Amino acid sequence: MAATDNTIPKIVVVGGGAGGLELVTSLGKKLGKKGKAAVTLIDSTHTHIWKPLLHEVAAGTLDSHEDELEYLGQAMCSGFRFRLGRMEGLDREKKLVNVAATCNAAGVEIIPARSFPYDYLIIAVGSVSHDFGIKGIAENCLFLDTTKQAEHFQSQLIEAYLRAHTQGKPVDKGQLDIAIVGAGATGVELSAQLHEVSHLLTAYGLDEVKPTDVKISIIEAAHRVLPGLPENLSAATEKELAKLGVTVLTNERVTEVTANEIKTESGKVIPAAIKVWAAGIKGPDFLKDIAGLETNWMNQLVVKQTLQTTLDDDIYAIGDCCACKWLGHDENVPPRAQAAHQMASHVCKSIVRRMANKEITEYAYHDYGSLVSLGRYSTVGNMMGNLSKGSLMIEGFMARLMYLSLYKMHQIALFGIFRVAMLSLSHLFRRSVHPKIKLH
Repeated sequence: MAATDNTIPKIVVVGGGAGGLELVTSLGKKLGKKGKAAVTLIDSTHTHIWKPLLHEVAAGTLDSHEDELEYLGQAMCSGFRFRLGRMEGLDREKKLVNVAATCNAAGVEIIPARSFPYDYLIIAVGSVSHDFGIKGIAENCLFLDTTKQAEHFQSQLIEAYLRAHTQGKPVDKGQLDIAIVGAGATGVELSAQLHEVSHLLTAYGLDEVKPTDVKISIIEAAHRVLPGLPENLSAATEKELAKLGVTVLTNERVTEVTANEIKTESGKVIPAAIKVWAAGIKGPDFLKDIAGLETNWMNQLVVKQTLQTTLDDDIYAIGDCCACKWLGHDENVPPRAQAAHQMASHVCKSIVRRMANKEITEYAYHDYGSLVSLGRYSTVGNMMGNLSKGSLMIEGFMARLMYLSLYKMHQIALFGIFRVAMLSLSHLFRRSVHPKIKLH
């Protein structure tokens, strides 16, 4: 068991995604640095990258090693401790988080299984892809849940291009076709990035492969792209995708994926050398009924409006892994970065108030609109969402600026304004000397 100071409250946050890292940073600065609480972050990886950027890592237009954040470094600056490990269980009676042993690439154990005591526990483990049990997906599709998976996709993409460039004959039909299942934000944004990559790789010397040799398709079961967003945003996005030459297939439910093609319920067969699954999410499997807590069919922890789990007030859940009612609506709060940001802020205030024996408040999600980036070609979005009687549609340069500001807001929550300004300047200088795409 990890050593800890028993004289102060122990706050454990599991999961260093957008919400978890912002929360533990705030708690560390407010409580950890002042010795008012022992704040600990547990995550199965060493580094953090903002999940909405993973499609750029996959395409190679963003180098994860330049934009990633080291948890140990952030912990040292922000007043919390970081412990490497994957949560595998929970003992609510003893108030212990059980963490599995950590092994290296050769399978040798480097950190034994451990347990961490808590007074307040926040589970922020995010989500993973949901394949709905469809035949062939797990074996034949690539996923974009983690940085490692995104880097693997980028490696597969470069290998495919190099093979086609040096094979000494024209590219075979379908050899570089890419099919993306799921027309949510991830699928749409990835398709636009891949279109850009097809032109960049030609410019960087892989000119035996022409951009026209790469055919990109998006397959969606709903009747339009971005089914969870307003229809005007969906229509504008589909129009832009058409300009890029991306084939959009809606009302097509995938029934099977093989090594070389995707089959749909209507009888369509879409050939594809590279197949990406981005059609649904669920909570990690270990959450299902963990320690008797209430979960739904998506393995999400069901929470009260305070973000406390329904059966244990000392356990909170935030982000994609929690099911929280959206006040005034028939559905739950959507799994978006802005929701995770708001939840992190709310839980930080809640714990501080509880420690001061003050009454806590309920969480209310505020939808500030949605933005979808189509790379350097366009950005579309709607602002103010449900705060106004209608939606203000924005496109082009202004929408692009607002999209970039979302990441800056996340960075500011972690580093503060001055350090983010310095990081932005550093990024500009770096981009001026590095290739526009990762080439290995």
